[in-house]
Amino acid sequence: MASEPLRVLLVEDRAEDAELAARELARAELDCEIRRVETAAAFQRALAEFAPNIVLADYTVPGFGGMDALVMLRENASNVPLIVVTGSLDEETAAECIKSGAADYVLKTNLVRLGPAVRAALALAQSQSRTRTLEAQLLESQKLEAVGRLAGGVAHDFNNILTAIGGYTDLLLADLPKDDPRRQDVEEIHLAAQRAAGLTHQLLAFSRRQVMQPKVIEPNALVSEIEKMLRRLIGEDILFATVLHPRVGNVRADPGQLEQVIVNLAVNARDAMPDGGRLTIETRNVDLDETYAAEHAGVTPGRYVQFAVSDTGVGMNAATKARIFEPFFTTKTRGKGTGLGLATAYGIVQQTGGHIWAYSEPGRGTTMRMYLPRVDALADPVEHPTVTDPERLRGSETILLVEDEKAVRAVTRQLLERNGYKVLEAPDGPAALALVNRTPDVPVDLLLTDVVMPGMSGRDLADQLAARRPGLRVLYMSGYTDDAIVRHGMLEPGLSYLEKPFQPGGLLRKVRESLDRRG
Repeated sequence: MASEPLRVLLVEDRAEDAELAARELARAELDCEIRRVETAAAFQRALAEFAPNIVLADYTVPGFGGMDALVMLRENASNVPLIVVTGSLDEETAAECIKSGAADYVLKTNLVRLGPAVRAALALAQSQSRTRTLEAQLLESQKLEAVGRLAGGVAHDFNNILTAIGGYTDLLLADLPKDDPRRQDVEEIHLAAQRAAGLTHQLLAFSRRQVMQPKVIEPNALVSEIEKMLRRLIGEDILFATVLHPRVGNVRADPGQLEQVIVNLAVNARDAMPDGGRLTIETRNVDLDETYAAEHAGVTPGRYVQFAVSDTGVGMNAATKARIFEPFFTTKTRGKGTGLGLATAYGIVQQTGGHIWAYSEPGRGTTMRMYLPRVDALADPVEHPTVTDPERLRGSETILLVEDEKAVRAVTRQLLERNGYKVLEAPDGPAALALVNRTPDVPVDLLLTDVVMPGMSGRDLADQLAARRPGLRVLYMSGYTDDAIVRHGMLEPGLSYLEKPFQPGGLLRKVRESLDRRG
């Protein structure tokens, strides 16, 4: 396909000089569409209607010269370069033109320089445009990173508080008869704690500091797995289709988190089509090259799998599109959303080593494109959750509970003891070691320890106890973020981990799994 002609806006009052400039541009093999103006009003209109790629302005047009054009250009189209073309110009005036922002100056007695000067000015403008785009992307990335660090810290503190609130309300609900009038109040507290836990989970996802359990996934199988649920979710007034490339590669990601991203994108697409429309999910292999990486900050060239979720909805303007990944930013009416859906998707994709971008125009719909690194490994088996009989979660083993938050330690002990376990407790690593030293004849079947504690981490404690109690099972728990756990030696294959805030069923299931694990 042939490229479009270069749009040249020429500020020149002499037709014969304009003809000479046009001839010189043609000689330089520049395919140009030229519009000539002589007045400020005509120049202003041409900027809007003609949208020039470059301006050539005579310095001495009566009543409206090159410097006047430069001032107007900077106010209306700051990315468009301007070259001063004039009959004569002393060195001091030429320097002043360049200092004021002109890309170059060419004397009419030396028009052979016009073609090279235009090429150089356009190349410089393109480079500066890319630089400005990358700077804007970097600033946006730094802003989201700063918000993410704050969100991650807040989420951690709330996780400990919510673990205590949720645990004690579970204990109260277990004790209150079904017809007790106080039961409804406790249930409301429990629901509020669950909603708050959901928010902290989303904040950790946005901040890229949640603990993920990545597996090698076949993208088409994952989309097909959730397709039925998506069809129910989006409603009958929206035409839903999938376009899945038959030879799409595999990706390494947390299956549950990736499903959450696709569901969030589909829900947003549905909400953008209140009167119905078309929603499409596509998968395909793409290779992102150096050019693409240069235009998208943070992208590493390489092989990716693209997931695209497209709708025919209301679309977004540039101002909205610039903020869609910010937590709590939403265009929905009050009560229709938390503003964390796309923030969560952004965090999960970034933490997986991928990228997500929005392509949208008002009235023309939106396409969200997610790129995840392609891997050559075979897909891991799909695991389906099973319902466990509550009685099978009970036990009689002895558990050493180490937790520096008193409220969390107290409620965790109660939950374990009510389900038959014997519990020894300590507020930190040194106290736990001292307790084990004082009771050498007491068997300890499982160490349930917080990861990050004052004085000694849970991992260091486990290593020291393993030397004294060979065969000791270990279950780590934490409300801290992914990077904090990595720093303390976590996320190795075979390590058991429980994320705060946890519910009784989740705690008991992890405890039972850890105790029953072989090796």
